[in-house]
Parts: sequence; structure tokens; C-alpha cells
Amino acid sequence: MIFAWAAMGMTVLIPWLVGQAVNAVQDSDESQLFWFAGAILVAAILRLVLTVIRRVIAGKVSLAVEFDLRQEVYAHLMRLELGFFDRNQTGQLMSRATVDLQAIRFFLGYGLIFFSQSLLTVALAGVVMLAINPWLALFALAPAPLIVFTALRYTRQSRPAMQEVQQRVAELTAQAEESVSGIRVVKAFAREDHQFERFQGAVDRLFDQSIRTTRIQAFFTPLIGALPQLGTALVLLIGGHAVLNGNLDLGQFTAFYTYMLMLAGPLRTVGMALGMGQRAIAAGNRLFEVLDREPELFSKPDAEPLPEGGGAVTFDSVSLSYGPEAPEALDEINLDVPAGSRIALVGPSGSGKTSLAALLARLYDPTEGSVSIDGADLREVDLPSLRHEIAYVSDDNFLFSDTIAENISYARPDATRDEVERAARLAQAAEFIEALPDGYETVVGERGLTLSGGQRQRVAIARALLADPRILILDDATSSLDATTEQQIRSGLAEVMAGRTTFVIGHRLSTVSLADEVVLMDQGRIRDRGTIAELTERSPLFRELTGGSGDDPLFVPEDEEVLA
Repeated sequence: MIFAWAAMGMTVLIPWLVGQAVNAVQDSDESQLFWFAGAILVAAILRLVLTVIRRVIAGKVSLAVEFDLRQEVYAHLMRLELGFFDRNQTGQLMSRATVDLQAIRFFLGYGLIFFSQSLLTVALAGVVMLAINPWLALFALAPAPLIVFTALRYTRQSRPAMQEVQQRVAELTAQAEESVSGIRVVKAFAREDHQFERFQGAVDRLFDQSIRTTRIQAFFTPLIGALPQLGTALVLLIGGHAVLNGNLDLGQFTAFYTYMLMLAGPLRTVGMALGMGQRAIAAGNRLFEVLDREPELFSKPDAEPLPEGGGAVTFDSVSLSYGPEAPEALDEINLDVPAGSRIALVGPSGSGKTSLAALLARLYDPTEGSVSIDGADLREVDLPSLRHEIAYVSDDNFLFSDTIAENISYARPDATRDEVERAARLAQAAEFIEALPDGYETVVGERGLTLSGGQRQRVAIARALLADPRILILDDATSSLDATTEQQIRSGLAEVMAGRTTFVIGHRLSTVSLADEVVLMDQGRIRDRGTIAELTERSPLFRELTGGSGDDPLFVPEDEEVLA
């Protein structure tokens, strides 16, 4: 701002020097003419240097603000609870971290500087014009109240329109992200035209809103630029008459008229800067909707690490709902799991099995009741210390666009290569990994799509095994594996599960048989609990879910045989 104002000071000084040079010409004073011409040259050079410095600093500051905000947004997103992402589209969030941030940067780097420069130019030029001829200055500045009134009306109309444009951009980004992420489904069902029509609809909505915003700009921006011409006409008429009558010398009139021409640019810039400002405010509102949202799930300031123990788990009258209007996913769950136990959670889809497992890692907090591990209420425990002791393997396993070795060691970046390879062998992944062109250094595609479903699942299992957790959660973790591979991986899992608290979610008896005991769930409640043999005998629902006749070729009813 200081350099911008100094540059504007030089800009305002030059017309006065020009007026003095014109008077020197009239007076045939050659020495004065050279002096004022040199002063004009020095002022122009100073303005050039100050403007260059201003642009460098403004560019650096605006980029630094964008850098800091982007870092803060990303860090804040990482702190927000999982429920926030359940309710917000990925594309919407990405738009706020990219498009909206750019709008803020452009305003800070250009719009704010131009706006302040323009106001300073008008103020300085007005003061000098008043000093030259107060009456003529009043005529020159007569349109100023009308310009201010027009600018205020433009601000009121453009702000909501700009905010709507930002929202439409976010919708477009979300639509594009969803189509690209789901491209396999799109192509599998030959729905390319349908997705294009949806995208075209988002493009049309953005176009229509942008046109409405452009119409507002198209009316107000030229109007703000044209209003100063009224002052110019009055100055030419009244000032020219004063020069002809000898009441104003030609040098003063030349300087005065130059100031009038100088005011036209800044006043036009005010309109442009106001537009940039409204877009930045709209973007800032959307950005700070995320930044101002406090995480609903966090560690208390005085939270202690998870205490030492073997992984004993207690669910005490636990209920869970994912929203005020949503039905209860869990209803009055009471469950004690001794340390080192292996529990299978079995139930129809939507019975609450995955919700129960999610509470263990405190991905959600129960609506009522409490969850404890080794006697510590999870809400009183430091979150990182809790999650370092829990490994979760789901049926939809996410891999990062990185090497296989990096994906396996994700939970333990300090793991040695020997430890990584051992985890891969236990997960029956070593054979296919070593057959890849670059082995463990092979880079998988986005979300691991260059690997088959079964290969991704085995890498995810290896990642969980390497974490060496106190509690292991296998949520349909072998669903993508063929019977032979599942049989091979069972021995590795049994070795890792020995003495470790494990929750196994599944329907196949081959999966369920990895557990010591089965918890049967339905409609968010625990319906029964017992061994596979006991539930097979007394529970029609269990037999229906698992086909549990005992004829499954991978079904081993006694855990000792699995370990053997």
C-alpha cells in the first residue's frame, strides 16, 4: 500500500509539473522549461520503480495468502469428522480450495491495490484541483456523489449474483469429479451420454448465472466510467471561458484538465475493483463456511493416551444416529469383548455391523452411551493414540497413487523393507507383487485401479497387518478373494489374530469361522451371541445369512483347528 500510494503521489504530481512547464513556455523561460521537463522525467522514473516494487510485493503477498489459506483449509479438512464428508460433495470442497482461493488472491493482488490507488488518486487530485481553483473543482467533482450512489447499488446487486456464480462453479466441479471417479460404472452401463447431459446441465446453469452477472457488470461498470465525463464537460466549458476572460492562466487550466483526464481511469477502475471485491467476498464466504466450522469430533485438551492393555472392548448402552432426521443405526448396544477375543459380527445389510466397528476407531461418536477400550472412554482418549492401536480393513479398499511398498507401510512409515515383505507374505500378496515389473516399487493407479479387486484387498490386509494394532477390524476383508486365496490367507490371518482382539464382519462361514464367538445383529440391535455351532442350531436368521449347514468346504467350526 505504501509503495502504491507513493506511486500515485508521483502520478498526481506530474500534471502540476506539466502545467508549470506550459506557463514556462508562455513566459519564454527556457531554464524553467528544462527544469520542469527534468522533474517530469524524474517523477515518471520514480513512479515506474515504485510501481514495479508494488507489483512484486503485492504478487508475493497475495500468493502467500493463497498459500497459507490453502494449507489451512487442507489441515482443517483433515481435522473435521467423517460425518462432515458424508454430507458434502468432494467436488464442492475441492472448488472451495482452488477456484474460490484464486478469486481471493486476484482481489488481494490486484483489486484491493487498484481500489486503494484509485481512491487515493481521486483524493489527491481533488485536493490539488481545489488548490488551483476551488469553484472549478466543485464543478469537476459534482458527479462524485452520483458515482458513489451508483457504486453502492452495483455492490448490492452484484454480491449475491457473484456468490451464486461461485456456487454454480462448485456444482460443475463436483459433477466433473463424480463422473471421472465413477468412469468405470459409466462405461460399464454405457451411460456416457447421460453423464454428458448432467454435466451440460451444470454448464448451462453456470452460463445462465454468469450471463446475469455479466449484465449487471455491463450496465454499471460503463456507467461508473461515463459519469466523470459530466465533470469534464463542465470543466471545459467553465474553465475555457475563464481562460478566455483572463481569470485563469493556461498552465493552470492545462493542469486542471489533465487531472480531470486522470480521474477517469481510477473511477473506471473502482467499478472493476468492486466487481473483483464482490467475487472475492462471495468466495471468502464459501471458504470460511468450511474454516469456521468447528470439528464435532476431537481430542479434549487434557486427553490422555490410550492406556496400556490387551484390547478389551465395552459397548455400554450405545445408540448411534447419523443425523437428526436419520433412523438409528444402532440401538441400545451392550457388548463386552475380553482382550484377545475374536468376535464375528453377522447380520443383514443395514443391521449396524459396520457402524459398530466405526465407533471403535471413533470415526463417529455414539449418540447415547459410551465405548471403552481397556477401561478408557474413547471420548476422553487422545485420538491419534487411539487410532494407532486400531487397523481397519474394509471391502472397498482405498490405495493411494504411490508405490505398493508405500501403500503397505502407510500406517508405519518407519517400517523396514523386511517388515513390509513379511506383511505381504502373510496377506498372500507377495507372489503377485514380485511378479509386477517393479515389484514393491510399482506405482499403482489412482485409487489402486491398476490392480484387481483381490490384489487391492490383499495389499490393504498387508497394510493393516504391518500396523501391528491392538484391535484388528476385518469388514468383509476377504470378499474379493477366490476360495483358494482365501484359504491361503486364513493361516496368515490366524497367526496375526492370535492373542489380538479382532472383529470379523462377514456372511460366509469361511470368514466367520476365524472368530471364537459370533454376535448376531439385526436392525441395529444384538439379537444373539454364541459359537457358530450354537447359533447354527438355534437361530434361523443365522442359518439364512450364512447357509450354515456346516457343509462349507472352508468352514472349520473349532478355532484350534484353524490355528493348527
